[in-house]
Amino acid sequence: MQLSAVNINTANLSAKNITFYYDHNKKLIKNLNLNIKQGEIIGIMGPSGCGKTTFAKILAGYYKPIEGIVLLDGNPLPIKGYNPVQLIFQHPEKAINPRWQMKKTLQEAGMLNSELMVKFGISESWLNRWPNELSSGELQRFCIIRALNDKTRFLIADEITTMLDAITQAQIWHNLIELIEKRNLGACIISHDLELLKRLCTKIINFQEINSQA
Repeated sequence: MQLSAVNINTANLSAKNITFYYDHNKKLIKNLNLNIKQGEIIGIMGPSGCGKTTFAKILAGYYKPIEGIVLLDGNPLPIKGYNPVQLIFQHPEKAINPRWQMKKTLQEAGMLNSELMVKFGISESWLNRWPNELSSGELQRFCIIRALNDKTRFLIADEITTMLDAITQAQIWHNLIELIEKRNLGACIISHDLELLKRLCTKIINFQEINSQA
């Protein structure tokens, strides 16, 4: 099942016939097809353990599928250089080098952007701190702006605000969606919160409905 037809004038991120498993006797993802167009904000929901996070990592090139392929405008994701498909993880402490101060984390991604720092509530004093000196919510703000390089064309957001209070969640999503729309990015938002997805997304799908598990 594809979400939308391919438009040759619009960038597309396509997962074609994706199969993945950790245990050969139990396929976590089987023959999954998904297409996200530039400008779309797709919501994905489903119970814990159904393969959503694994699929997010496949979409962003972190995992290689057992079968199938992920294509960006008809080409495989780049192996070297900057990946235009950026994944923001649920647990930011696992996505940041603990041996780097936060300034280096942003510099390495070319994202030492004072305007974005202000927009997402990052204090300049945090730049000289180590990851273990910041909360998960503060670290996640760094992970979000790190993913917003000018070369980024698609964002995959996996439960990225679960560690934040409701007011901060609303502020983060307001600013992130504003940037997604301004830059005409494609986005895939994974969440257990159906009401959140209804507010943010142009389309919502149930992961289990598109994943014909064995």
